[in-house]
Amino acid sequence: MAMTTRTTLTAPGGGGEVGLCFNPNVDRLHGSLFVLFLSADRSSPPRPHRSLLLLCPPRLVIRPTNEYTLSCPSSASLTCTTAALLPPSRGRPRMDVTRKEALWINNNRFNPHWVRARLPVMLQFQQRKPSAFSTPRGSGGDEVVEMLKSTLTILNHVSDAFWLTLLGHADRLVRMEQLWQEFFLDPSQWVPDSFCNGDKLSKLCEEGRLKEALNMLELMVQQTTKSPIHAYVCLLKGCSRRKALAEGKQVHALIVQSVLDSNIFLTNTLVHMYSKCGSLLHAHKVFSNMPQRNVYSWTAIISAYADSGEVEEAINLFQQMQETGLAPDKVLFVVVLKACASLAALEQGRQLHSEIIKRGFQSDVVVGNTLVNMYAKCGCTEDARELFDNMSERDVVSWNAMIAGYAQNGLGKEALALSSLKACASLDALEQGKQLHSEIIKRGFQSDVVVGSTLVNMYAKCGCTEDARELFDNMSERDVLSWSAMIAGYAQNGLGKEALALYEQMKQEGMQPNNVTLVLLLKACASLAALEQGKQIHSEIIKRGFQSDVVVGNTLVDMYAKCGCTEDARELFDNTSERDVVSWNAMIAGYAQNGLGKDALALYEQMKQEGMQPNNVTVVFLLKACTSLAALEKGKQLHSEIIKRGFESDVVVGSTLVNMYAKCGCTEDARELFDNMSERDVVSWTGMIAGYAQNGLGKEALALFEQMQREGTKPNEVTYTSVLSACAHSGLVDQGRYFFDSMCKNHGVTPTKEHYACMVDLLGRAGCLADAELFINKMPIQPNSVVWMTLLGAARNHGHAEIGRRAFDRVVKLETKNAAPYALLSNIYAAAGKKDELAKIRNQMKEAGVKRIPGCSWIEVDNQLHAFVVGDATHPQSKEIQAELDRLVGLMKMEGYKPNLSFVLDDVEDEEKENAFCGHSEKQAIAFGLINTSFGTPIRIKKNLRVCGDCHNATKIISKIVGRDISVMDANRYHHFKDGFCSCGDYW
Repeated sequence: MAMTTRTTLTAPGGGGEVGLCFNPNVDRLHGSLFVLFLSADRSSPPRPHRSLLLLCPPRLVIRPTNEYTLSCPSSASLTCTTAALLPPSRGRPRMDVTRKEALWINNNRFNPHWVRARLPVMLQFQQRKPSAFSTPRGSGGDEVVEMLKSTLTILNHVSDAFWLTLLGHADRLVRMEQLWQEFFLDPSQWVPDSFCNGDKLSKLCEEGRLKEALNMLELMVQQTTKSPIHAYVCLLKGCSRRKALAEGKQVHALIVQSVLDSNIFLTNTLVHMYSKCGSLLHAHKVFSNMPQRNVYSWTAIISAYADSGEVEEAINLFQQMQETGLAPDKVLFVVVLKACASLAALEQGRQLHSEIIKRGFQSDVVVGNTLVNMYAKCGCTEDARELFDNMSERDVVSWNAMIAGYAQNGLGKEALALSSLKACASLDALEQGKQLHSEIIKRGFQSDVVVGSTLVNMYAKCGCTEDARELFDNMSERDVLSWSAMIAGYAQNGLGKEALALYEQMKQEGMQPNNVTLVLLLKACASLAALEQGKQIHSEIIKRGFQSDVVVGNTLVDMYAKCGCTEDARELFDNTSERDVVSWNAMIAGYAQNGLGKDALALYEQMKQEGMQPNNVTVVFLLKACTSLAALEKGKQLHSEIIKRGFESDVVVGSTLVNMYAKCGCTEDARELFDNMSERDVVSWTGMIAGYAQNGLGKEALALFEQMQREGTKPNEVTYTSVLSACAHSGLVDQGRYFFDSMCKNHGVTPTKEHYACMVDLLGRAGCLADAELFINKMPIQPNSVVWMTLLGAARNHGHAEIGRRAFDRVVKLETKNAAPYALLSNIYAAAGKKDELAKIRNQMKEAGVKRIPGCSWIEVDNQLHAFVVGDATHPQSKEIQAELDRLVGLMKMEGYKPNLSFVLDDVEDEEKENAFCGHSEKQAIAFGLINTSFGTPIRIKKNLRVCGDCHNATKIISKIVGRDISVMDANRYHHFKDGFCSCGDYW
């Protein structure tokens, strides 16, 4: 049974007992971790116990004996009763005879959240006679009391990083002592910016509303007897961030008024604030008036002088600090080394280096980097290189410091050898990268794992994945960054399968992926729409505990959305504990990319309600959602918001706006936007050309294409797709042939399947079906289903059953579950009166288990989207719509309208046969628009399928009868109906 050692030193400021727990088996605890816990006064009713985590300062030595000896530089004592920590029983702490609560600390079970929740805000300490302590020379009499007061004040706000870092070094007392020193001398480095997280004052400071925060602070000072130190800290940090000197002075005045100007923590923060606000005079005045100073005080003022360019004075102050006997920490060493570097003060730099070695800071990567930089700037590149080579840990700053050192000293070749291969990768500068690679081999750096990984990254980003893989395979040592670099290379070059295969090899070799690796693999799965592999990666993420990582969560949402699983993506999104703007963008993009524009717009409304601000990426996907729905009014609202938020100058946003207006049929608005863009890239030009093409304005599209080339913008393969599409929709066969030939000869663009499909469409629309079929058969690449579907559509338009049948057979081999080819061929047979062939196609479709996609049309009225499905009568105004359609049919017949029964028998893609006049979705949408909009208002409709011939003819007549402009955006193009005519010229 464990011994309980009890020694009452003094009583704690009033009623309770304080227990100091430690392991009785340790002979001497120096700079270690303890737990103080308070029990209720025995005379009062039992209350829940409170616990306080306390770090014993390095010079406070406690020995586990019956009579405690407290050796510290102070004439003060703590009031406490001490007891040995009892050993655990079956994993739980046992209770001692005084029924105090014991807390068993170990690295695995320590919970900083639990401890922080139980910390008291402050412990009161009473001063005792100086004889109670032995005070070393040169120390202040009240140092320990002030130190503990300052420490305990902020202890409740210390981040998890400090506790976990400290516990990680529990078996190394020297490191623990150093950590305590770092904490005490600069507590702010362990206190997050959200010092008063959840507090309104903190929020005001973060938002820069400093005057409101000052008013709140003044109120707090008036209403409480306790000094709100945390509030002062929040405001001073806010003033530092905003460089708000006037507000900082007001906070200073309040601190003086509250008699807190002797608090060392606050005065250090004041020096820092004045320094950041550029007032060196005020910073020095505060520093000079400090009743006592610690290393952080000196660091603050020395940094202030160094940052202001007064480096000589900074070094002088450092020397003054050394004369006081205070020992510098690594942060201060870094500041003074930078000052030496700026003055090329080599001798002083060498003295600092010796001191750093004595204090054991040379292994710190930041200190090492600063030493390399100092020697290099003093012209000692050999010393700098020796330090660099001997660093136990190097980061990108280490490399940059050495490279800059070589460059600044005129050693171009050496700088080239170490120069950033990342720059070559970002610039796609393969030849320069190869030269650097040769230089690296000459100098023997190729065995360094960081250099090797960077080389792999450079080759991969330059598109040389084979060279990157060869390098990767030949690396003598590989870490997780090496594997991630190669996986990223495959994923970024569209080689998702290779990326996933390499991951399997990675696991076989026992290398564990990190969150970066898994994010890259998810992107590979998304690019391949590889849902099953994506689910496996998801399981791995959960197993490794990365699911709470916001980047991982966002990439998971993106992966599921790109694999078509928007419901799974939304479930993940809704269950994410932390969401940033990227999270919202991923889900909005998922809806937009899967044709769920209405859901994307609804989610945006939720995003705004939750206070999340959109960025330029958000509005790009929202504009695409508006485009897919032909929701012009929504698009215009977004355009206004874009202007308010200042996104209009973004070239991607501008290009997407142009595309939205053009595809909503407003080519004049689109062109005005295009002409006023301050910057245009190939995407901007291509978007406007495509807009003209879809609206049947082929000549305008070709004129703009010529202008694009005159202004020096080189067309890409997407541009040529738009140009060929413009020719196809306008019947410009000769021009289309010319551009197809010239894109290879003059611009080096290799034709893709999309270009071949455009050429088939061009020939097919012109009635050259035999030429189109011959063109397909001579293609140097295997035609896909789109190419054959294009030919089948042309055969339907021209009633060519034989070519249609051959095209159909090719399509169904490539896409077994697509209903469109069955509908098109059925239409051909229905129009030709081939009932037997029609019956066979229907049976074949049934046997194949193919289901039709219902035709659906959307119309936007009063900022609300209304959807109509063929034959559906569930709309609240369905009776009024039917009555309007009956009225229109009577008027249309008076104009000589006769329904085309071939389209009624089996519609183009999936419309119902019955109620030919009224059942089609676009006719319902037109009738709804006529009922619910005022005379003269244009009607804009979006349809998911290609408009049928009967509806096309009917809409022309309706536009003449009602005197309205009617626009229908179908799956292929835009139709503008006015006064009985369509912009396509019946050529669609």
